[in-house]
Amino acid sequence: MSDQPVPAGGDLDRLILRIAAERDRQAFALLYRHVAPRLKAFLIRSGLAANTAEEIAQEVMLAVWRKASYFDPARAGASTWIFTIARNLRIDHLRRARAGSAAEAGPAWDTDAGPSGEALLMASEREARVRAAVQALSEEQAAVLRLSFFGDKAHAEIARELALPLGTVKSRVRLALARLRTLLEGDS
Repeated sequence: MSDQPVPAGGDLDRLILRIAAERDRQAFALLYRHVAPRLKAFLIRSGLAANTAEEIAQEVMLAVWRKASYFDPARAGASTWIFTIARNLRIDHLRRARAGSAAEAGPAWDTDAGPSGEALLMASEREARVRAAVQALSEEQAAVLRLSFFGDKAHAEIARELALPLGTVKSRVRLALARLRTLLEGDS
């Protein structure tokens, strides 16, 4: 297997499709040999320690094996799909690490007296303005905005969930944010 050539872009697509259709271990081995070192380098460049980058690269490749059937070469190339998985797992790792360090710091009420009544009132008014502005959006824009910001979903997840092209989801989010900005600046 080590004498086989390293796959090119379109070949990576075919390897993932073979993994999805046939659970082809040889295709996975070729894909792994080509992609895993690049994933690790990408993760290290993004600020992770080498051992953490190695662990996340392993998780990414495991996700590729498990989720190969979700890959659609018409939507994105293999590298884009794989590196998006890596990016998302990296973000998940950072969130878990941040949550862990916050938990170790102890309860927040020990060091903070809490927000003042004025701050609570201002936050409540701001929240009401945002809710009213979201109501003024088209249903399509409001739906993607809710899923993206309140549901904390990635644009690709939203596209799958709503059966929309990824570009459409991104456009709707961008347009919705621009409209919200206009509505909220008009209120102030």
